[in-house]
Amino acid sequence: MSWTDWAELGPPLIRFVFVLALGACVGSLINVLVYRLPLGMSVISPPSRCPSCDTRLTFRENIPIFGWLLLRGKCRFCDAKISPEYPIVETVTALLFATVFVLWHWVEPGATVLGVPVGAARPWWTLNAPAFMTWPATAVALTLISCLIAMTLIDARTYTIPLILTWVPAVVAAVVHPLHALIVSLRHDGLVLSESAWMADAGGRWLFGDGGVWATAPGWLWTIETGGPTQWSWIGGSAGAVLGLGGSALLVRFGLLGRSFEDYEEWEREAEAREKAEAEQAKQESAEGEGGGPASDDDEGRGAQGAQTPGGASSPLASSPASASDDPAAMWIRYPHARREMLKEVAFLGAPAVLGTVGWVLAGQLGGPAWEIGSQAPLWLVVLGGVLCGYLVGGGLVWGVRIFGSLAFGKEAMGLGDVHLMAAVGACVGWVDAVVAFFVAAFLALGHAVLGAVFGGAMRRAMPFGPFLAGGTVLVLLGRPVVEWGLGLIMASDGPVRLP
Repeated sequence: MSWTDWAELGPPLIRFVFVLALGACVGSLINVLVYRLPLGMSVISPPSRCPSCDTRLTFRENIPIFGWLLLRGKCRFCDAKISPEYPIVETVTALLFATVFVLWHWVEPGATVLGVPVGAARPWWTLNAPAFMTWPATAVALTLISCLIAMTLIDARTYTIPLILTWVPAVVAAVVHPLHALIVSLRHDGLVLSESAWMADAGGRWLFGDGGVWATAPGWLWTIETGGPTQWSWIGGSAGAVLGLGGSALLVRFGLLGRSFEDYEEWEREAEAREKAEAEQAKQESAEGEGGGPASDDDEGRGAQGAQTPGGASSPLASSPASASDDPAAMWIRYPHARREMLKEVAFLGAPAVLGTVGWVLAGQLGGPAWEIGSQAPLWLVVLGGVLCGYLVGGGLVWGVRIFGSLAFGKEAMGLGDVHLMAAVGACVGWVDAVVAFFVAAFLALGHAVLGAVFGGAMRRAMPFGPFLAGGTVLVLLGRPVVEWGLGLIMASDGPVRLP
């Protein structure tokens, strides 16, 4: 390579190293979140300490990835082992951050590596655009990916998703995307979108005005349509529905609406106590039948009548391989009142449905047709409406599956944490990608079930759907050509199905 080539490579290489290091630091934060959030601890205080000797860690122990390597996986103060999960999470996060940068901001659209068209994964809105036009949306995507990693690790262990991890990316999207649009509008003298201003070139890229490629954040055209409902209707309907969600939440807060699964913890305690009593009775009857007398303390201590669970604890029920502590899904799958609780959630959705309809009608009447001169909404408001629409569609899709699945089977079909997760995805990347990610997640879950049936062991363990939703979202963001190829196979198309 000549000096000119090295000089051209220098700036992107520096940015690549920066993004890689940023990802490793974010991975270190994710480790803190994964450890503390399920325990209800603050993520700020106290500072990081060794869980074995309680010694406060210095910056040398907290260096991402390299800190664990330099310590050889042991605490410097007490020699306690440090889980390799910490550097693994930091490395995976760093690689995902670097992958976003490489695919979205470095490779050329037609680039191939070993015959793989990696350039096809680059979003159209990053093409030939200055940094200020693309990095805000990239920052939103990186925030989403970070929270998805944390949600995956926590959900896989506890079958719960801390809602703060879903609220953060949704709020970031609701602030950054419209603010970005406002800055773009100001730089382009109050830019508005109109039907005549947009066209597509032969490569499917959107062109603006004089034909120069004008990049936008993902989903900025969500509410712009050449026919049908006006853009004002979409904005008003989305805003009204979100306000309705807030109103229903307040009704629940003040006890005017029932909270779904409110009695679950009480039912679980009673069910566990009943199972424990039945197990003790079965153990005593078995001991009396074998030895003619009650079981001794020594027999109970060895767990002679129990089956060994995967966690190593002795279980008195050979037919029940997991308790609520070993496998949280084992209990709430058996909760018998799921259909009743779904009626509460349908009532919760009443206010969003009513206010969304009112907002749709009023905004459409007041705003006028989208393409009528002078009636276009400002770009920042269009984008905000798109963010809200993505939030509603992403969450609403999963919520619909949850409600109808629970009513059909009498068991809780999906968790509300999954609803919040996909709502955040929709807010960040748009309703189209959120819907596609949901169906990709279904195929990932199916693949996991097939592998579990073939290989058994840990693969047979019931998995919550949250990790598959996160995996589907990342695959849509970074592996769009793979997803489009898969959709083409499913739909028996002559080629890949192009996503917008």
